[in-house]
Amino acid sequence: MTRVELTVPVDVNAPAEVVWHTVTDWEGQGEWMLGTRVEVTSPGDGRRVGARLRAVTGVGPLGFTDTMEIVEWTVPAGDGPRRCVVRHTGRVVRGDGVFEVVELGPERSRLLWSELLDLPFGVLGRFGWSVGRPAFRAGVEHSLRRLARLCEAGYRAGG
Repeated sequence: MTRVELTVPVDVNAPAEVVWHTVTDWEGQGEWMLGTRVEVTSPGDGRRVGARLRAVTGVGPLGFTDTMEIVEWTVPAGDGPRRCVVRHTGRVVRGDGVFEVVELGPERSRLLWSELLDLPFGVLGRFGWSVGRPAFRAGVEHSLRRLARLCEAGYRAGG
């Protein structure tokens, strides 16, 4: 297997806590994540190591299920980055997804979304990634711009 990495940043005019709360509201991700619905499949809100999630990504009848487990959850007491690592455990997507929120100032932060994906099918998988990577990146960038607008609007509205 070949592991590939894609990291996409977005700067947000809202405090890190607002961005962190929004990005880890798993079931709310459908508001900003392109073509994806997420549900928590373990007890609680999914904000802890060991929590399990299921995402369905696609349009209409075309799509796939992405099961995940949270393997790292870091919320420092100080001003360090907030970080969550999900392990993709499904048949289609394998590897790790990382959400990291860094405080840039009292009302400004940066979200880094990284995917460290294990490509199947050897040379064919690597070729597929080279062809599909630009579209995947564009989809993530679009989603993160939507997330930034959602965080900023909510923060300005006081909620």
